Amino acid sequence: MILNFKHQLPVVNALSSVIAVFVGLLIGLFILLISNASQALLGFGSILLGGFTSLRDAGQVLYFATPIIMTGLSVGFSAKTGLFNIGASGQFIVGAYAAVLVGVRCDFLPGHLHWIAALAAAMLAGAIWGAIPGIFKALFNVNEVIACIMTNYIGMYLVNFLVTKTVFDSLRNQSLRIADSAIIPKMGLDRVFREGASTSSANAGILIAIIFAVLVFIILEKTTFGYELKACGYNRDAARYAGINEKRNIILSMTISGALAGLGGALLFLAGSGKSITVVDVLAQEGFVGIPVALLGLNNPIGIIFSGLLIAHLNVGGFNMQLYDFPPQVIEIIIAVIIYFSAFALIVKNFIYIRLIKKRKVAE
Repeated sequence: MILNFKHQLPVVNALSSVIAVFVGLLIGLFILLISNASQALLGFGSILLGGFTSLRDAGQVLYFATPIIMTGLSVGFSAKTGLFNIGASGQFIVGAYAAVLVGVRCDFLPGHLHWIAALAAAMLAGAIWGAIPGIFKALFNVNEVIACIMTNYIGMYLVNFLVTKTVFDSLRNQSLRIADSAIIPKMGLDRVFREGASTSSANAGILIAIIFAVLVFIILEKTTFGYELKACGYNRDAARYAGINEKRNIILSMTISGALAGLGGALLFLAGSGKSITVVDVLAQEGFVGIPVALLGLNNPIGIIFSGLLIAHLNVGGFNMQLYDFPPQVIEIIIAVIIYFSAFALIVKNFIYIRLIKKRKVAE
């Protein structure tokens, strides 16, 4: 009987990601055994439990997942056009600065208009920053990876400079606190996800992230524009031959990717958790975490939602590991190993594809 290869693809995609996570967790357990064998199983159990420990921890999972879902969408969207957007970190912090600037200086805006304007400003700033490597790629054939790396550092230093000149709190070496009207509404999530008097940082940002993931899915799968983007990603020469404007799609893809990453920065710094932009020479890690989130979700917007929640779940479990005498450095190593092995999903997927193709040829 001939195998229905097309219908097996979603199963293959999911299986490859599950195997990648499983391998990453095994490496993590091995590191725990070397570090502190007597507490290794308890520490490993806290990783697996993650946000299931309490409602407050579940809320923290939603809070941590929100920005990395957006940067994951940013990386995944550009990948559909055959581009590797490693510049999500710069786009993220530039968007975050725009949101904080509006959040601090535009406190005259009424009601919900304030935080909505801050989100819009972040998307615009991120879009502009994402368009720069897109323009260089489309018009001058500059490798987008090199251009994105440069814009990452330029964005970081530019934001540091602008923060000190416009919204600086010199006592804490970070940006000023945003106005209350610029904080994204909690929508009751903080009351649901709490433990006693301790509330989580959960807010409507996770709902915004999910809405944008669904919108990106619709754009890619249900529109002509999305078809053209994917056509360029599969084969640019064939797309150009078919009359698709390759250069325009490259610029638009990077612009939209930048807007998504910029929105992720806004959702983090407008969450009302007390987080501010610190003036340090360190790239925003959320932008880089978006890469494995996209890989683990296989660049599918819906898959990215779940992979973002998974990485956030593991992070919350990592915090709880300190109860078993594991130093923070060990926790960071374990999370890094798990994230690293998310790239293994692509290798697993290709291996399974080859096996299915061989079985199909035998069946025929």
